[in-house]
Amino acid sequence: MADLFTVTAPLAIRFKDGSKQIMIRTFKHKDGLLFLAPFWHELSEDKQFQLITGPIKGEGPWKIGSAVVTVLGCHGTDTELASQFADWQSYLVQNNAEYPNDEMIKSMAANHSK
Repeated sequence: MADLFTVTAPLAIRFKDGSKQIMIRTFKHKDGLLFLAPFWHELSEDKQFQLITGPIKGEGPWKIGSAVVTVLGCHGTDTELASQFADWQSYLVQNNAEYPNDEMIKSMAANHSK
């Protein structure tokens, strides 16, 4: 497949405990991967970015520590995550003016990585 940070398709992460989450943005971090979930901007600053520690292995699916990242819907459709992603896309269309722009998000990620 590809480098995790060049994939433009929606991504999902599965944690060791079996829980899953959508990753709408990913960023390289010195300790692994930093990501944003849908509606991250409605959370307090300390909960907006999530850090997954460990080396990033694979070319899709990717393994980071004990978590596995896949393209959303790949290898069998996950209807719950697909529905959450559709809700997120709908929200963005309706509230685009309120959502932080790309430069602001990158700046926030860089500050969070320090």
